[in-house]
Amino acid sequence: MAVLGFVILLITGCNDNCESYRSYIMYEPVYATTQELKDSVEYTGPVDLNHPGKIYFMQGYIFINEAGRGIHVIDNRDVAHPQNVGFIEIPGNFDLAAQGNFLYADSYVDLIVFDISDKTNIHEINRVPGVFTNLYSSLGMYVVGSGVVVNYEERLIEESGSDCMGGYRHSCFDCVFLSDVAAFNNQTAGMMESVSPTVGNSTTGIGGSMARFTITDNHLFTLDNYQLRSFDITNQTSPVEKSEISVGWGMETIFPYNNHLFLGSQTGMHIYSLANADAPSFLSTSEHIRSCDPVVVQGDYAYVTLRNGSSCGGFTNQLDVIDISNLSAPKLFKTFPMSNPHGLGIDGNCLFICEGDFGLKFFDATDVSTIGSNLIKEYPDIHALDVIPYNNVLMMIGSDGFYQYNYNCTDGTMDLLSFIAILAL
Repeated sequence: MAVLGFVILLITGCNDNCESYRSYIMYEPVYATTQELKDSVEYTGPVDLNHPGKIYFMQGYIFINEAGRGIHVIDNRDVAHPQNVGFIEIPGNFDLAAQGNFLYADSYVDLIVFDISDKTNIHEINRVPGVFTNLYSSLGMYVVGSGVVVNYEERLIEESGSDCMGGYRHSCFDCVFLSDVAAFNNQTAGMMESVSPTVGNSTTGIGGSMARFTITDNHLFTLDNYQLRSFDITNQTSPVEKSEISVGWGMETIFPYNNHLFLGSQTGMHIYSLANADAPSFLSTSEHIRSCDPVVVQGDYAYVTLRNGSSCGGFTNQLDVIDISNLSAPKLFKTFPMSNPHGLGIDGNCLFICEGDFGLKFFDATDVSTIGSNLIKEYPDIHALDVIPYNNVLMMIGSDGFYQYNYNCTDGTMDLLSFIAILAL
């Protein structure tokens, strides 16, 4: 399916013979065949971080998504000296999850399974084609016949028409709205935020609060704009799609906790039961005004950050604490003003909130009713996007690099352990 769009009118005119002329800018889609996409998947030596997206931790390794390009592999067994050891080239990659010796990642509309048992020889072992069309059509990446729209190129068109009343002769079936191009750029850049969920298997990795992929027990769950999919990965090399559930518009994030899934959308938090993991069932919704809303959960409370200035819309910056002691009837417990919250993570009484240009903030969440006034430490001079707190180590991605801090929830101390710089293209 081609993208129908619009052009910018630069010059128009009409002479005495009723002939017309105009020039305009057209954005034409660039296609790649499915075979070209498959052939471009490979494991290479390490490359510099440029536009990092989701971060994921498992068994001493950090996997950092390079938005739209692939996944960095970081050996983090010595947290004071992390080593960038390789890069998995995956066109159209934005999400990932891992369990045991296998990593699951999207490549435009396909789900790919990688064998990661040997970090010097990571390789593709299986592919489930055509499962993520809803997510990528919203970003302007369309499946077209045997290929995918992977980019847009600007072209100047000059035309003459036949008459003044009938308009101009032109075929713009492959043009795209400039607003669509902007939306594509904003959304791919915005898929960068991210907390450590409860995992049912010690070999299951830990993702972030803005993840669209998550694994619990023997199921991989994926989320697009309005569909939740469940894959049985009992046979880890061969995911079997068990269900495709319509969950409403504007879905953004997925977080597993205590046999439930917490879905963050632009209008609220939705709770699904995993009593039947093959087909998660809806329990309840906690609504909020339109905004981006990563969700993390601990105990009887869910923590939701809302922010403005994003593709989600909205005009508020706040942390909502939601009482989920009754999962069938979640209630807003408390709201705290924030500056511009992005990703967040919680570990015990340690709550970390990435505030974008306003830095990283570390709160004491012992008393959930007073979190806003219990700021322990802040780093205002960094651009914080995404965090994973685990075992007293905070893994954080910012606009200038990947940071790791040692933190102590008892005395509130926090110290920098290591840093890997991002190098701009």
